Amino acid sequence: MDIYLPIAGMSINFFLILGIGGLVGFLSGLFGVGGGFLLTPLMMMIGIPPAVAAASDSNQIVAAASSGAFAHWRLGNVDFKMGLIILAGGIFGGTIGVQLVKILRAAGNFEFVMKVVYVLMLGLVGGAMFMESLRTILRSRQPAAVEVAEVSEPKLGKLFGKLPLKMHFHRSGLHTSAIFPFSIGTIVGIMAAILGVGGGFIMVPAMIYIIGMPTIAAIGTDLFQIVLTSANVTLQQAMVNKTVDLLLALILLFGSTIGAQFGALAGKRLKGEQIRILLAIIVLALTVKLFLDLVITPQDLVSLAPAKGGGH
Repeated sequence: MDIYLPIAGMSINFFLILGIGGLVGFLSGLFGVGGGFLLTPLMMMIGIPPAVAAASDSNQIVAAASSGAFAHWRLGNVDFKMGLIILAGGIFGGTIGVQLVKILRAAGNFEFVMKVVYVLMLGLVGGAMFMESLRTILRSRQPAAVEVAEVSEPKLGKLFGKLPLKMHFHRSGLHTSAIFPFSIGTIVGIMAAILGVGGGFIMVPAMIYIIGMPTIAAIGTDLFQIVLTSANVTLQQAMVNKTVDLLLALILLFGSTIGAQFGALAGKRLKGEQIRILLAIIVLALTVKLFLDLVITPQDLVSLAPAKGGGH
């Protein structure tokens, strides 16, 4: 059953979109990730224009992350003061990112830049996750497990702690500079606009290992900023670039909501290191596919022309 996507400017099978949403939802439930970094490349692979894929993904991230943010707020896991500083950076970065998308689309280079950034980002994240998970699995198989010493405060954390504009964050129990949270928020805002991702896979580790926030507070605060940062990006993408396809986002959200329930059930049957290494393999496989798209000459050279869809 084909449906017409007005902003993408194309007809596509309804069940194909629903299936991709369900697959990403399943992986999100299984791995505990937002899935935006998987959803945008998958949409591009089925022919959705890159700019529409990224903007519509941001739209469905708003809805998907809202329930999680609300749950963490009720549990008292959101550091609103930290979250608002990160959000300020996210809005600033999102505004820059939306303008970059406009410039790159006008020049006809958006898809190329997007794929290059995805290859670099997913390659680094997937490679680091794979190595860490492999080391954990190998250590668990050793007959005599060696006690791991407590990790000391990271050197970067100490460095950023010496920066000016110090503030006290009561919920996180921190007294640190506001410069780094604002800066990392700016980076995530730019990525949200260009790649259509929430940025949690960068933000949460940065909050824990660099800023020094407790893990549960980092997750709750990240979900809070994701909702508002993605909402800002979605609104600006719709107004400036006209690339938000609401129908596409709603179908993806419906599929991902169902898929996440099955993913959460499947996740209970696997160990943490097994889940991480499986996610790393999927991320690296996606990286290879995007890299091959960049270096292999397409059979149909007409495909190199700018896409007709995407708000034109």
